[in-house]
Amino acid sequence: MDNSSGVGVLDKAALVLSALESGPATLAGLVTATGLARPTAHRLAVALEHHRLVARDMQGRFILGPRLAELAAAAGEDRLLATAGPVLTHLRDVTGESAQLYRRQGDMRICVAAAERLSGLRDTVPVGSTLTMKAGSSAQVLMAWEEPERLHRGLQGARFTATALSGVRRRGWAQSIGEREPGVASVSAPVRGPSNRVVAAVSVSGPIERLTRHPGRMHAQAVIDAAARLSEALRRSG
Repeated sequence: MDNSSGVGVLDKAALVLSALESGPATLAGLVTATGLARPTAHRLAVALEHHRLVARDMQGRFILGPRLAELAAAAGEDRLLATAGPVLTHLRDVTGESAQLYRRQGDMRICVAAAERLSGLRDTVPVGSTLTMKAGSSAQVLMAWEEPERLHRGLQGARFTATALSGVRRRGWAQSIGEREPGVASVSAPVRGPSNRVVAAVSVSGPIERLTRHPGRMHAQAVIDAAARLSEALRRSG
């Protein structure tokens, strides 16, 4: 099969990136893997490094760069949002409560999709809202599977404890009662990407009067099912 696009420099850059897919390579290794002349391979690898598409490891060998992971994450977010609408609408209809999808952004979480309860008392979280990572069931879910150091840092000043997060990992879902906002209860479950990393949290939230002080008993299974549907969509397209 002819892999030429007719744009020579792009074809050669693609050769370099493909060669690095199998692991770190020295310049000599790149020359062997790509068949490019040594000066050409060096010039392209350094140019790709400038754009963070290629990086160097501790031994100075060329490796795939961080920009590729950022682009992959953005592509994953697009797929997540494309699937989220109908899944959240179904979750809202099954539970009778407002449903949200959150992603972590630094020390905050952002609501990236939502389906609101249509009438009556409800918990309204507009898309684009940034909320704390220190309280709420979706914050617990987004924190629970973090690396130990980041988890320890995130627990400072949080309304939940390491023991609570251990319970979240064991059950596979979290609940909160008046943690983020007085009178509001919520239940959340993790959405996992193709590498099984937690990439988002699905939640339902509403007044404690309806969700009771044990909201997980009422809605955990529906939230887990919604999270599983989103995880499956990400795996299929990963």
